[in-house]
Amino acid sequence: MNAYDLAGKYAIVTGGAGGIGQAVGGMLRDCGAAVSLWDVSAKVHELTGARMQGRQVDITDAAQVSAAAKADAEAFGRIDVLVNNAGVLGEIKPLWETSVEDLRRVLDINLLGAMLCSRAILPLMRAQAATPQRGHIVNVSSANGKEGKAGSAAYSASKAGIIGLTKAMAMEVAGDAILVNCITPGAVRTAFSKDVPAERLAQTVARTPLGRMLELEEIARMVAWLSSGDCSFSTGAAFDLSGGRSTY
Repeated sequence: MNAYDLAGKYAIVTGGAGGIGQAVGGMLRDCGAAVSLWDVSAKVHELTGARMQGRQVDITDAAQVSAAAKADAEAFGRIDVLVNNAGVLGEIKPLWETSVEDLRRVLDINLLGAMLCSRAILPLMRAQAATPQRGHIVNVSSANGKEGKAGSAAYSASKAGIIGLTKAMAMEVAGDAILVNCITPGAVRTAFSKDVPAERLAQTVARTPLGRMLELEEIARMVAWLSSGDCSFSTGAAFDLSGGRSTY
């Protein structure tokens, strides 16, 4: 496995108590970074260890996000990487049967949360020295953000929004030596999948040319590269992790 040089770098990973968040945070730490895991769950505190800290943050609350960003910037001295990973699936129902409360919850966490975190971190990145980049932002979208998924209108819309957000932010900060990209994973084997009916998962795997689910380590490796100096000329891009399911 390639190891990317993140020694001396400081990273924030939202949704840090979940399967993808822990895998990504662990990979960035193993590559040399110090990592702050943000999560709304108090369980995130249990993940504190060598070059890893847990911080309880509700990313839909702008005041909490701003306070956490300021605290991490003061603790680390700079923020080199932000991974906007926090997300929820929401109800699996046709749009007309989905509650308004669930629609708002999914969009608030998946899309608005990424906006609020980026809004808080970008001024800090823009003000710090370039080494040679001032920062990397990696947003976690989904193959459903490209294709849509019946029964998951809010989730699909939120993940499509992440792709648009990525492209807009990348244009806004390209001149500041900050690179912004996103990944579009297909079905991944995590605790998140327990909320998905087995038949629905089977259908997804059947549509995947590689014929299997995505593994957490595969996501973490992609994020590590996108967070490193080796990613120096890619910005505003959506990197596919769908096993061949998405053709663009």
